[in-house]
Amino acid sequence: MPRKRKLLAQLSALQSDSSFPSFDALGNLNTKPDGDSSPKSSKYFAAEKKNSSHLEADFFNQPCISLAKSFLGQILVRKLPDGRELWGRIVETEAYLGGEDEASHSKGGKQTQRNAAMFMKPGTLYVYQIYGIHFCVNVSSQGEGAAVLLRSLEPLQGLDAMREMRSASRKGPTKLLKDWQLCNGPSKLCQAFGIDKTFDQRDLTQDAAIWMVPGPDLPGEQDVVATTRIGIGNRGEWTQKPLRFYLRGNRFVSVVDKKTERETAAMGQLSCLASVPPSRT
Repeated sequence: MPRKRKLLAQLSALQSDSSFPSFDALGNLNTKPDGDSSPKSSKYFAAEKKNSSHLEADFFNQPCISLAKSFLGQILVRKLPDGRELWGRIVETEAYLGGEDEASHSKGGKQTQRNAAMFMKPGTLYVYQIYGIHFCVNVSSQGEGAAVLLRSLEPLQGLDAMREMRSASRKGPTKLLKDWQLCNGPSKLCQAFGIDKTFDQRDLTQDAAIWMVPGPDLPGEQDVVATTRIGIGNRGEWTQKPLRFYLRGNRFVSVVDKKTERETAAMGQLSCLASVPPSRT
């Protein structure tokens, strides 16, 4: 059975489980519930009943690099106001460590109204706008001002709805997007999933319109490529740090680093040869 068909079969079994969450459709995504106004707490932290099928707080409460790797293979779920659900497997992420990380919006511990979500509890969404048009979605982690950018998804469910929302955000006549083109980049991902600034500071463990569930087919360390981040400009030594992670061989990744893949593959072969005990003659 092809890998994608296997994934969909496993996800179908998960959805049919009686423990899978059932939420009422949201009437208006721009309506923000009241909540704790503390600077360390998101206003979206509503006291709702948790469901065991969600990834919960303990999962998100890990160091930034570890969380960026752990996201690979997990499933992002978005429930639209009409009740349709969009499912996408996370295949590419970037870690932004805060503090000394020159490419981070929170470098030097700088807190602003814009980046407040980066300093909130792990699992908080940080959504920001680029070029005054497109949105990018991040998830806060352990570490002061640290967060993980979701770069690319492998669409699994609700692809027609994703195409509708991608087309609505594009000007003029457009060609029908192929599956691999729907979510292969951070702004494309947000367009396809209908994520905008109203999702900033929401809690992935509590929100009724967006959450994560465990992936049925998680990668091993050998399946993950670690390379440099994209589009961060000249940030000194931080430009070359391997803080982007993606699934090797996955065609839904936005940018493949073939050079790094060749180098890591060669190192893996050398490691295997070194581990082989010498033959006795």
